[in-house]
Amino acid sequence: MTPADAEDALARLALAPRDERVQMIREMPRSHLRFFNEAWWRWAHEGQFWPEGDWRVWLIRAGRGFGKTRAGAEWISEMARQRAEARIALVGATVDEVRRVMVEGPAGLLAVARELETIGWHPTRGELVFASGARAFVYSSEAPEKLRGPEHDFAWCDELAKWRAGAADIAWDNLMLGMRRGEQPRVVVTTTPRPVKLMRRVMAIPRPTLHETRGRTRDNIHLPRSFVEAMFAEYAGTRLGRQELDGEMIDDVAGALWPRALIERQRRAVDVPLVRVVVGVDPPAGTEGDACGIVAIGLGEDKHGYVLADASVAGLGPEGWAAAVADCAARFEAECVVAEKNQGGAMVGSVLKAADSALPLRLVHASRGKVVRAEPVALLYERGLVWHASVFAELEAELAGLQACGGYEGPGRSPDRADALVWAVTELMLGRRGKAAVRVV
Repeated sequence: MTPADAEDALARLALAPRDERVQMIREMPRSHLRFFNEAWWRWAHEGQFWPEGDWRVWLIRAGRGFGKTRAGAEWISEMARQRAEARIALVGATVDEVRRVMVEGPAGLLAVARELETIGWHPTRGELVFASGARAFVYSSEAPEKLRGPEHDFAWCDELAKWRAGAADIAWDNLMLGMRRGEQPRVVVTTTPRPVKLMRRVMAIPRPTLHETRGRTRDNIHLPRSFVEAMFAEYAGTRLGRQELDGEMIDDVAGALWPRALIERQRRAVDVPLVRVVVGVDPPAGTEGDACGIVAIGLGEDKHGYVLADASVAGLGPEGWAAAVADCAARFEAECVVAEKNQGGAMVGSVLKAADSALPLRLVHASRGKVVRAEPVALLYERGLVWHASVFAELEAELAGLQACGGYEGPGRSPDRADALVWAVTELMLGRRGKAAVRVV
């Protein structure tokens, strides 16, 4: 391909509508793709260019699909070209995420290498050798002590807000204490924000030591318009959308999925006929009388959900909490009782059936974490589709304690009541159908 052909291809690509642009890239011959990839600086959007000035930490705090990974990979690649003796740290939430996203991913270091750049990737020892001779090493926030001692010229920290709580600050401190090689050690941080302690620490670094780039999903002009429109139609204006699409730092009650203000807003009496009632149950983990979450939810003719009762009990054995479930189901003429079977397996079903043989029961398996299950339910609250028919102080305290970062800072050891509510609302209003969604991992 001649330089003129390359320039013509780039010009046509720049003028094409967003949806056509993606298809044009897919249909490009290999020679055009190579030129297109290596001319990244010609088509990258403004937020992806590394800043000038005397900064030490470049924080790219932006929504999903903004192009954070490509920006981080391009910066690291350029630093490796400029400094053949450089030692580089690649730090992610886990070693697997560093490998899948930062190194081997579609916008990772291997993908952005130029045609004549031979990069040696040694996954078993977590080392990447650039064509210049510069070397990058894989680290994880799960093993912060491995960052104690090694010195680096440059570092790339990906999805900082996902780093494991308790170890995240140690990993960051060990990394920064080792940023002492070369004339100007620098760190790039690429992350979707969450209100966790380490994010606040990094954002509080004084300027100009810190340079912050903010951005939204829609800023990436290369994303398909259909995807962007679908995501904003689904999540625009919600807490999850503001965080995951707009890159905002939502600091409501330590990152609560259910801020107190949201719960208060979603409170009203049941003023429509109910067409279905479901009782959600989060059985105790053992047989020693731990709490059992029991929450009744009704679906109104208006397609809204109504929390009718928190019938949770504590300090009872299996027969006692099973009887409480049966009583709640009978009181509200529940169509179905949904109970988690992870804890106790078949025992849960047999205990509930022993309490009431006619109990309509469905056992569900928790294949995902509590926060992942809770997010779609919290989204229904934000859309004004779920209401509390009264004040349920203990249940609401647990809801307010569930954090978007995966933590729990509510009363008790576990959000039993909140989990029961999530099971009931999921069965009643979300069902088991799959759907496209933005998730916090």
